[in-house]
Amino acid sequence: MAQAAGWGGPRRLLRLLRDLMKGGGSAQSRLDRIVELVAQDLVAEVCSIYVLRAGEVLELFATKGLKPEAVHRTRLRVGEGLVGVIALRARPLALSDAQSHPSFAYRPETGEEIYHSLLGVPILRGGRVQGVLVVQNATQRTYTDEEVEALETVAMVLAELVAGGELVTAAESRHASGTSLLPARFSGVVLNAGLAMGQAVAHQRGIVVQQIVAEDPAVELERLAEASAQMRSAIDDLLDNPALGRDGEHQEVLETYRMFARDRGWLERIREAVRTGLTAEAAVMRVQTDTRARMGQVKDPYIRERLSDLEDLTNRLLQHLTGAQGPPDEGELPDNMVLIARTLGPAELLEYDRTRLRAVVMQEGSPTAHVAIVARALNIPMIGRCREVLSEAHEGDPVIVDGDTGQVLLRPRESVRHTFAESMALRARRMQTFAKTRDLPSVTRDGVEIRLQMNAGLLIDLPQMQATGADGIGLYRTEVPFMVRNSFPGVKDQMEVYARVLKQADGRSVVFRTLDIGGDKALPYWSGANDENPALGWRAIRIGLDRPAILRQQLRAFIMAAEGRELSVMFPMISTVAEFESARRLLHRELERAARQGAATPETVRIGVMLEVPALAWQLDALMARADFVSVGSNDLFQFLFASDRGNPRLSRRYDPLCPAMLKFMRELAHKSAEAGVPLSVCGEMAGHPLEAMALIGCGLRTLSMVPGSIAPVKTMLRSADLEQLSRFVRHLSDAADHSVRERLRAYALDRGIAI
Repeated sequence: MAQAAGWGGPRRLLRLLRDLMKGGGSAQSRLDRIVELVAQDLVAEVCSIYVLRAGEVLELFATKGLKPEAVHRTRLRVGEGLVGVIALRARPLALSDAQSHPSFAYRPETGEEIYHSLLGVPILRGGRVQGVLVVQNATQRTYTDEEVEALETVAMVLAELVAGGELVTAAESRHASGTSLLPARFSGVVLNAGLAMGQAVAHQRGIVVQQIVAEDPAVELERLAEASAQMRSAIDDLLDNPALGRDGEHQEVLETYRMFARDRGWLERIREAVRTGLTAEAAVMRVQTDTRARMGQVKDPYIRERLSDLEDLTNRLLQHLTGAQGPPDEGELPDNMVLIARTLGPAELLEYDRTRLRAVVMQEGSPTAHVAIVARALNIPMIGRCREVLSEAHEGDPVIVDGDTGQVLLRPRESVRHTFAESMALRARRMQTFAKTRDLPSVTRDGVEIRLQMNAGLLIDLPQMQATGADGIGLYRTEVPFMVRNSFPGVKDQMEVYARVLKQADGRSVVFRTLDIGGDKALPYWSGANDENPALGWRAIRIGLDRPAILRQQLRAFIMAAEGRELSVMFPMISTVAEFESARRLLHRELERAARQGAATPETVRIGVMLEVPALAWQLDALMARADFVSVGSNDLFQFLFASDRGNPRLSRRYDPLCPAMLKFMRELAHKSAEAGVPLSVCGEMAGHPLEAMALIGCGLRTLSMVPGSIAPVKTMLRSADLEQLSRFVRHLSDAADHSVRERLRAYALDRGIAI
């Protein structure tokens, strides 16, 4: 059917609505008049308004054409019926035969069985669904684009009426606000692990400068000096937070931030801009714009992260100049907030109430960002590189943060939230159970001992060794302290860090991996090559051997730190035995140097290799004759074996580490190491998942190193496994032709009561 004759279009309808709204009356009475007006103007037999209530329920609040007794009685859940579908998708829906639609849900109390065509639009405010507006006709009518536009115009007016708080109280609206646009899922990079659930709070950054031209530059310079002093004092108070502790790289990060706030060059550039005739505020923004333009072109991830710190300082200085507020007052924030930000500075994070802050999600960020290191010190789950999350999230949206897998769920359905809450509770109970395993031996049911060690990269990780009962540190990533500094640390600075690691290890073994920089791990003071394929480029030992002074300084620091103790050093990204030999010679040269100078030397020295490059597997005989131990870096090894970029989402599920090829590879490595009497371990992510760890011990591995939180689950698994039976099964699977044997391993574990 064509557009109804006599219809005046959206403008006429808007004028009528404006006059109606001016007429006053209660919100309910205005709703009743609106449905009469819309039905009449659009020549529809039915016009109905559904309002979103708590619990994701759409309640019929007003109608013209349906039975009056259905008002406040008919309710549909979001996603239920055509009205629920419109709310779920937040998009208009026009149907000439609504009853034939698979989502049609008949409510007998409405008397709508005689109406066939339907046009519905969501009532949106600030991108959030507040309700649904529907018109219906008995004939099979085809609604025009202009009629859809007219109904959307009415919905805009209704959104303001619903938001007024008279129909649904403000308190209930906050609970009802779980439904806005479609649910969304984002994948990101885990900056600090953990699970959290809460309400989205957008981190607001930036102040609009009102006055650009200064009346008196001298006065502006005085204002700038006063504001700078106030800012430095406030930063001192903020960073001297006892909750942060006094030990760890986060203190160095905060001191660097404090020094940045006192940087004379930065402040002098602002003063120069004031002298050109700008106000203090405009000068700050001018310098920031120039800096952003220069630094924004830099691809170096570390330098880009420093831009976040600078923007934080700029915003602070503007706040002191203008008297503007920082983060919202505590009373304005929910008790369970998930902070959503593009980027975040370390001091900005500290301004939020730690008792309310459940997690942080950022569009940018990296594991070495200053704010990520502070988040680890405060044990706040944090995920970065979630593209578009800031534009998609709305204030108050429910958010689920899975810091174990790097997933963020925005506006999840109530059933999903309920399931996740149960998972969090189950996890808490499991962690209580796991805590009881801390002092239990790491042995299988048939009495085979498996060593469980932890991976670390920061001093703040070390207390976890005692808390989890780890046998030691199987991988200490030494590059992180290098990446949080503004200059290359000298031998003494490095030695102090390594000595603190060994002291806190308290006699347990520590394996130091030499500097693994390059690729996506850049230093701010190091101008390396811009590799087209960073994972295969100039990185790790390749840099160390090409720039031996850097490697020798680190080895010298290791030797000084380990005086009288065991020193275990592991070289990463070794591709040939010749490279390993070259690295060993440098270490022996430093040991000889220390002996000549009469300096204290380690009691024993163990020199190992990280097996990440598959080519090394065909040199095992020569390698085993020279190495004291071998550790498999499963992350890089897996992507090199399958030529599959592990950071590419299109390939993330294409290949499975639990495939016959990987199992056979691991079994052969384990056989060769046992034959040569050289200890073999795995220190990549594969070791930290109970099912994968089960496969590894079935392949013959007897030492696994993982993130601290994985030790208890893996120990629980191995204590419930019979290794002799498992080894036979894994040997059988390694000869299979399957794409993945994950489900077969899972079924095996479930059948035999192995806790995975």
